[in-house]
Amino acid sequence: MILEHEIPSGSRLYFGNSAKIKREIEKVASDILYAKGFEEIVTPIFSYHQHKSIANEKELIKVNDEKNNSISLRADSTIDVVRIIEKRLGRNTEHKKWFYIQSVFRYPTDEQYQIGVEFMGESKLSSVLNIAIDIFDKLEVKPLIQISNMMIPKLLVEMFDELTLDDFRHVNIEKFINLKVEWLEKLVYLQHAQQIDELLEIVPVEIKIELEKMKNLCGDITCQNSVLAPMYYAKMLYYDELFFRSILGNEVFARGGRYKNSELSSVGFAIYTDVLIETKAK
Repeated sequence: MILEHEIPSGSRLYFGNSAKIKREIEKVASDILYAKGFEEIVTPIFSYHQHKSIANEKELIKVNDEKNNSISLRADSTIDVVRIIEKRLGRNTEHKKWFYIQSVFRYPTDEQYQIGVEFMGESKLSSVLNIAIDIFDKLEVKPLIQISNMMIPKLLVEMFDELTLDDFRHVNIEKFINLKVEWLEKLVYLQHAQQIDELLEIVPVEIKIELEKMKNLCGDITCQNSVLAPMYYAKMLYYDELFFRSILGNEVFARGGRYKNSELSSVGFAIYTDVLIETKAK
């Protein structure tokens, strides 16, 4: 029996202090983003294109439109924002810097509020990562910045027949070490930017190029509390190169990276508002 006061598991309710904190977080973020030249967009809750963003389509909450075409609740905002700006609003705006404050939904009843940023046509991840750091600083939250590069797992899968992307999704360190390749073992344990130079001398040239991108990003960000995770692989479909996570304790506060939609390279991130609210409420 479902009681009158019950709400679905995974859905969100804000009241009193939590609603106040949510509003304060959103104001801090929007003030910083407006000052940086970003404009706000709110996208439709329903979408025809979520399968292009979500690796596991079983996570989509699907319905049908009036013509029986399959649509789903918004499970990710990035590709929808870029697609709408490029394809629908292209004649009305040339603006490339956008942010959104809205929720996403996953099957069966998971709801998550996000503050998202997309800088279309930009390739330097530091241009948005530093903004995320500014927002966290203003909120007096100090997460660890974990920097990865999606190209490294992809290249390693091409180099070693024994490896699959699932090994990187599940961080199968034992399997990497058992290959008994010296430079690969050093790559597994790479954590700090100052360790990269030693690796550059021994890794294959393809890996060297991607490590140099990580090193340059470390030099471009304003946060000193950072760590490298070259073997990490994100489960999103569109991130294709540099990627970051903001982590405090066991919680992920933000994710972002470089991605490509059609031929347009862009950078962006999403801050997870609900995790911030829980942290600020303690």
